[in-house]
Amino acid sequence: MDVFFLPVRKSAILLLVAFLPLIATSSFAQSIDPNAPTPVRTNSVTGGIAARDLGDARLTDHYYRFTGTPGDLMITVQSKNLNGDVDVFTAGSLRPLIKITLYAELATPVTKGIYLRKREDLVLRIQARTPSDEEGTYRLFFGGSFEPVTGGPDIAETETPAPETPGRTPGTRRVTSVGARIDEPAPPPSTEVAAAPTPEPTPEPTPVESPSPSREKPAEAEGEKPAQARSTRGRRPAGRRPAAKTRDTTTAEATTPKPEPEPEPEVGPRLVIETLDGTLINRSMSSVRRVTVENGLVVILNRDGTINRVALANVVRMSISP
Repeated sequence: MDVFFLPVRKSAILLLVAFLPLIATSSFAQSIDPNAPTPVRTNSVTGGIAARDLGDARLTDHYYRFTGTPGDLMITVQSKNLNGDVDVFTAGSLRPLIKITLYAELATPVTKGIYLRKREDLVLRIQARTPSDEEGTYRLFFGGSFEPVTGGPDIAETETPAPETPGRTPGTRRVTSVGARIDEPAPPPSTEVAAAPTPEPTPEPTPVESPSPSREKPAEAEGEKPAQARSTRGRRPAGRRPAAKTRDTTTAEATTPKPEPEPEPEVGPRLVIETLDGTLINRSMSSVRRVTVENGLVVILNRDGTINRVALANVVRMSISP
């Protein structure tokens, strides 16, 4: 009997040893809401990021929360086929503490640590994408002053887990990283039920209103209503307003044209020029600025800006006399 059960016990021990790493590593619902990160229950986290369509350069964000106690906090990241960053912030103030860069070509674990002076609630963000059509994976290991979150739901009720496949804009075609087209699954046939025609309501006949005798009574009453007697009380005649009188006088003065002033009589010497054709120029020297003879012409420059020219050969008499 001992010989029969010995191999069974060895195989059970080997199976238990093989499942120990899987028991130590937990997979959580991946939160994409920074206000409702997924709580970390154990010292390790495993997750995956699906590939996006060709030309979609967006990064995928996953958020986790845990607690750090005073001391050295150690975080180890091992990723596969991912390009991006792993950042740790303080909850609330979002002060950056640790930053680890992920490379798709590098699959070896990377460890970084930070010293905490006091107990801190921390938020870890994984922001990455896969450069190919294959899914990218990551594993996080916490050590040192790490403290898991106990109690509460694994994910907020208002938060939905990250979708396994990225969304696609309607009307576009999905292709691989090398440009090959990806066939979309045929949509399920939809059964449309023809709507029954709605019967039109039958219009109700409109009643014809007969003339009401009560509507004619007011007209008769108005005709029979005696006219009200006017009061014979005498009224005082309104006195005249002096302001209106003054206004009429002012208006009359404004509309009456003022007589033009009579021109002042001209005094002083006068310029007299008589020509052969009988033209006589006789004006006061006060209206003349200058009299000159130029090129056989008598040029008279008046003060109002006008100029008179008389041929010297036609002048019979020219004099300036008082």
